[in-house]
Amino acid sequence: MRRAVCPGSFDPIHNGHLEVIARAAGLFDEVIVAVSTNYSKKYRFSLDERLEMAAETLASLRGIVIEPMGEGLLAEYCRQRGASAIVKGLRSSSDFDYEVPMATMNRQLTGVETIFLHAEARYAHLSSTMIKEVAGLGGDVSDYVPRAVQRRFAEAAGAAHD
Repeated sequence: MRRAVCPGSFDPIHNGHLEVIARAAGLFDEVIVAVSTNYSKKYRFSLDERLEMAAETLASLRGIVIEPMGEGLLAEYCRQRGASAIVKGLRSSSDFDYEVPMATMNRQLTGVETIFLHAEARYAHLSSTMIKEVAGLGGDVSDYVPRAVQRRFAEAAGAAHD
């Protein structure tokens, strides 16, 4: 079985993530969407909420497993899961410059390869940070996020007005 890992914090998951995950699902028998937590980051959504939004959004894709990555190295996580590849989406050359050293280190640590998929032009400007900022200021992000995320933002906005 050809297994890959698509790692990310997915805070929140957006249409750019979904497009890369769907393309990865076409290349591998199984894709593990590994939802990570970086304790130096401040998250808008809890790990459980991020897992739930990913599960709801990706339920119709075959061969997708969603789980928390937990602590530790991505390369070691891939080795433990029997994944031969990490799939990363790239939006720009700065993403490439950031990701290549990590890809090299992961390959040297456990032999796992990193596959880069260039984002479709309509999603190249998206980032979870930008989406949170726009939504937090009352902007409409419905063109950029799945319904599960739209619902969470709407619930949070409603709670803020109570």
